[in-house]
Amino acid sequence: MNPEPKAKPTAAAKSKPIRVIAVTSGKGGVGKTNVAANLAVVLAKEGRKVMIWDADLGLANIDILLGLKTEFNIHHLFEGKKTLREILVEGPAGIKIMPASSGIQELVHLAEEQKMRLLSELDHFDEELDFLLVDTGAGISSNVMYFNLAAQERIVVVTPEPTSITDAYALIKIMATRYNERRFMILPNMVSGDKEAKAVFSLLAAVADKHLDSISLDYLGYIPRDEKLVRAVLRQKTIVEAFPTSPASKNFQEVAKRLLKPSRDASLDGGIKFFGRRILRV
Repeated sequence: MNPEPKAKPTAAAKSKPIRVIAVTSGKGGVGKTNVAANLAVVLAKEGRKVMIWDADLGLANIDILLGLKTEFNIHHLFEGKKTLREILVEGPAGIKIMPASSGIQELVHLAEEQKMRLLSELDHFDEELDFLLVDTGAGISSNVMYFNLAAQERIVVVTPEPTSITDAYALIKIMATRYNERRFMILPNMVSGDKEAKAVFSLLAAVADKHLDSISLDYLGYIPRDEKLVRAVLRQKTIVEAFPTSPASKNFQEVAKRLLKPSRDASLDGGIKFFGRRILRV
């Protein structure tokens, strides 16, 4: 008797688990998009399949930063004119980029049907992918909260400016007290060196420890101030491509190595998560 043929596994079943990491901040101007782009390129150069999503939906940035021409964007997906696969563009080192739109006011606050469409598109995206980096908007808007909650992990980018530290704490406080998120990776940016970076982290951690219960802040490393970063931006390139031996590039490589280590925070926590079915396979 011939055995019954086995059913072929679906594309989603064959795909690997994905780490979804939000790159976020309490205020604008802290270099969050640059951090997301450079980490994506370094991870790709390490052999990982990476997608970066410009989730500041009404103010597109990542395509301009990387000098990319985008014919379609997230607005076309929400209108039902294009699928996720059709709006993606390829960036440096082969990273995939999901571009935002620019000047579309109705995307400032996503409606429930738009969120459900996003979840459906991402859940059925069956290409091989190791990392999705979600470049959120800055602040504490409903969109920023949604994208942070839908990620597995969160990198909070902060600078030595008092307003940046205060606003980073405000973001963490709301995520912790209102949404019960407890673990955050902290990445000081545009600092003079390790000493200043750890001072920024220590200040943020001390305030969180004093006022918030059961919070875990992990020091991810730091990115130093680097005059070559401005030159890279003017060239519309990441600094890790334009000046791979610069101080900032070396630190981006170190931060990426830390991200490549197995995550301690890769499980679902009961909230809505992007790529939920694939995350469960971690």
